[in-house]
Amino acid sequence: MINRYPLWKNLLIAGIVLLGVIYALPNLYPPDFAVQVSTGDQAVAVESRALDVATQALDDAGIAYFGAELQDNKALLRFTDNEAQLQAKDVVQRALHDLTQPYIVALNAAPTTPGWLRDLGAEPMKYGLDLRGGVHFLMEVDTESAIEDRIEGMQQDIGRMLRAREDRIRYTSFESPGLGMLKVYFADTELRDRARTKIGAQYSEFDYATGEDPEAFVQLTMKSQAIRDIEDFAVSQNLQTIRNRVNELGVAEPLVQRLGRNRIVVDLPGVQDTAEAKKILGKVATLEFRMEALPDAARSSTITYEYEGRLTDLESDIILRGDRVFDAQVGFDPDSGLPQVNITLDSDGGELMHRATRHSIGRRMAVIFIETKTRDDYKMVGGEEVLTSTPYVEKRVISLATVQAALGVKFRITGLEAGEARELALLLRAGALAADMFIVEERTVGASLGAENIRQGAISVAVGLGLVLVFMLVYYKVFGLAANLALGFNLVLLVAVMSSLSATLTMPGIAGIVLTVGMAVDANVLIFSRIREELNNRMSPQGAINAGFERAFVTIMDANLTTLLVAVILYSIGTGPVKGFAVTLSIGILTSMFTAIMGTRAIINLVYGGRNVKRLLI
Repeated sequence: MINRYPLWKNLLIAGIVLLGVIYALPNLYPPDFAVQVSTGDQAVAVESRALDVATQALDDAGIAYFGAELQDNKALLRFTDNEAQLQAKDVVQRALHDLTQPYIVALNAAPTTPGWLRDLGAEPMKYGLDLRGGVHFLMEVDTESAIEDRIEGMQQDIGRMLRAREDRIRYTSFESPGLGMLKVYFADTELRDRARTKIGAQYSEFDYATGEDPEAFVQLTMKSQAIRDIEDFAVSQNLQTIRNRVNELGVAEPLVQRLGRNRIVVDLPGVQDTAEAKKILGKVATLEFRMEALPDAARSSTITYEYEGRLTDLESDIILRGDRVFDAQVGFDPDSGLPQVNITLDSDGGELMHRATRHSIGRRMAVIFIETKTRDDYKMVGGEEVLTSTPYVEKRVISLATVQAALGVKFRITGLEAGEARELALLLRAGALAADMFIVEERTVGASLGAENIRQGAISVAVGLGLVLVFMLVYYKVFGLAANLALGFNLVLLVAVMSSLSATLTMPGIAGIVLTVGMAVDANVLIFSRIREELNNRMSPQGAINAGFERAFVTIMDANLTTLLVAVILYSIGTGPVKGFAVTLSIGILTSMFTAIMGTRAIINLVYGGRNVKRLLI
């Protein structure tokens, strides 16, 4: 029989609508304003004493809060408004500063979604900076450290070059008298001149000076253009790395751009966990690989580290750094079941690793985790206490394993906790930083028009939807009612899909929703107009319904695919606001095709299908 869907198709449509309702429901539960306290280490939980200190400080300051809880190794304090949240952050940060354990205090949006929805993976949509705000970071790149690293790497390269068998030029020592400068000392001027010729042929980006006996030396001074090139590379590399880390965090429509000579601005709209964002973006972490020193090695050529409570001497020469890491993935040791990080190096890194380990089988190789942290302290400035952050570098050996075979581009790092393994893999996979970098400013970005934007956006959607509903109901009667129901389902599905994809809703996105409302009924207008034409041609009501849906399908498909293609192009070449509009429009096109064609027809079939109809209310 025509105009009758089989049971499975009706159940499919009902199931999709039900899923849409479930995954759109979290948007009815707005998050609470919150302050989050964490340790900065996923494996270390916040102590209950820290929560007690924080709540006592809030009570003393007269700041009202309605929730204080420990969850997932973090503490969460909930507030009724943004003003109380901002005041509470400063109070809690000051109160926890004197504790032995350092804590990270950050603004957060605490979800209020019921547990049964979260268990199904249902989360509310994120809002852009223009609707809900987000977090703003100003990060400074330590370009001087990039130049120092360049000089340090050159020192090792020059040392290997002078010790090469074909020349064997003996030098006595190295010295770095200033930024971008390197001195190499020799026993006599004959060795100095030979070294000057050999070094000069390899390094053209330096100016050279020489010294006579008794201190025969060659001094390399980096040219100003070479210094600028290193600084530009460091900032550009860090800029790309931050973008990669933002992508790893899953933040939509971020702003990551250079500011001035050595600073980077990061705006993360709609971020739910600002503490996690600060920890990942602000963390300057990389690796060094060094061989354990031989027992008879000179003390001047070794560096001492602590590992598992014992001191161990490592060679001062570095095999390679984390910038040679091409990929890093978390895995598990098949024998012990413990977490590990599977490392893949680039071709040059693989060659360096193979060269260092092929003659070192049986020796131990150390993996050193290097992290730049900041130490917060309160200082008196102009008679007021101001929180200042001082960067410092922390190095620790995370693995010291015996080399059992010559290593190449792939190997693994073991001995890590699960949280450490995930974090290390993310940082290495996102890319190594070319220079140290630290956060110099962190603040919450309020919405540009705040609640007014949201109110006007809601009004625009409501007005557009209301006008469409009235027009369809008046002009197409029962068929218009069916189209209105389908349009309501379309909005539910649109919100559900955007929530499931963690898409960020902005003002341009709201414009996309309004446009979707108008486009969604276009298909129904085409179908209903075709049904009227068929009725005027004296076709039976059932035949007219069937012909209207079947013959208008090609036109609807063609029009929507063309619009979808335009939306894809807008997303590929557009900037943040344009991308927000394109994402909403694309999702709206797909959901409207489903509801306008299948959804509307399912409702019409339930009303008219299988009946002896004499007249259609259309």
